[in-house]
Amino acid sequence: MRPMCARLALLGAALLTAVPLVFAGPGVAEARVGGPTVEERRLGLTAPREILRRSGFDTVAPEFARALAGVRSAAEAQTVVAREGMRLWRRAVDRAQGRGPAGGDLSRDDDRPLYWARLGMTRALGEWRPGFPLSDARRAALLGTLERRSRGEDSIDLPAGPEVRRIVVTGFDPFQLDADPRRSNPSGAAALALDGTTISTERGPARIETAVFPVRWADFADGTVEKTLLPSFRSGPRRADVFMTVSQGRVGRFDVERTNGAWRGGYPDNANASETGTVPLVPGVPAPAPQPQWTTTTLAYGRIVAADTGPFPVYDHTEVTEIPAGGGGPVVRPDGPTPGSTARAGGGGDYLSNEIAYRATLLRDAVGLKAPGGHLHTPVLRFGPGNTDPATGEVTDPEFVRERLAITEQVRSVLTVAAG
Repeated sequence: MRPMCARLALLGAALLTAVPLVFAGPGVAEARVGGPTVEERRLGLTAPREILRRSGFDTVAPEFARALAGVRSAAEAQTVVAREGMRLWRRAVDRAQGRGPAGGDLSRDDDRPLYWARLGMTRALGEWRPGFPLSDARRAALLGTLERRSRGEDSIDLPAGPEVRRIVVTGFDPFQLDADPRRSNPSGAAALALDGTTISTERGPARIETAVFPVRWADFADGTVEKTLLPSFRSGPRRADVFMTVSQGRVGRFDVERTNGAWRGGYPDNANASETGTVPLVPGVPAPAPQPQWTTTTLAYGRIVAADTGPFPVYDHTEVTEIPAGGGGPVVRPDGPTPGSTARAGGGGDYLSNEIAYRATLLRDAVGLKAPGGHLHTPVLRFGPGNTDPATGEVTDPEFVRERLAITEQVRSVLTVAAG
């Protein structure tokens, strides 16, 4: 996932057991004062309503609101929110993988019903006025539970034992929705299609578990990435053998991002918030000291690039932007950073694609996970010719669906090579 800025417009391990980790609630709770969030207000647009109706997910938020109406205590609220959040995730995964009714004529591989239905649920939870005291902090905690459960972040369940390899994959929500609320994110679609599946690799079967992250700076600063990945990165029989963060990148190509930078470039997120500065570390989470400016992939990029994984070309992308050790202005380096430089953009840019790659690989290094891991950028998912204007276009078309399916299958193929 890359911002549409000018240059990118081509388009200590012991702490793990000794210190309990405490994470703040999600950024969505912080923006609720005064009514619905920026993301929730987009629910009134025509495209989200049609996406929900044509997938059958238009019933999710009303059913959730009815369930909340019957809640009589804060403890019961926690149970209901956790249950319904998980139910939404499972429903989206099942739909993507062909289980149960489609609920409408929208393509099963579509990631957008999950996104918009979740927002309907968070709005219902924000508007809920129970008949018992509910503090702002408790409501924020419930929102955090709903977010994590409905994203698969709490349900990564890797198998134990040597018989199967273990892979963790992450995707993202749709983004840049003020420009076009019809947008889908192929990384999120791939996550839904791959969750709980098993692939055959040169080294035997491999189980894939996935999660989908928000496009919000605040959630990343609050530790949602580390909280999700840390259980799979710890030593033990269920430790990940491979991990891959995935997002939408450049037109017509996949990129294995070689280097990730510790810099936030400020492009607005889905909450229309902007953050610029060094990637903030999460208190209580293991991290190298001092904080490094750069981290690198441990994916077998040479093998991935050389393999025949699908219709789109795959590149080993090495470019970064740095401030050289001697100072001065930002410099683009086509072959990676120079010694002592300060990051201004990793291979994946300076947005949340780069940041998730940086956070995941930083955590890998801090806990001593010796496994292939890094970031994969997918091609940009585009609507077909004649359907490019969001003011007059349809929410889907045959080329849009074909391209999303092709991207998902090629992600699966890249994972097969990476796990081999």
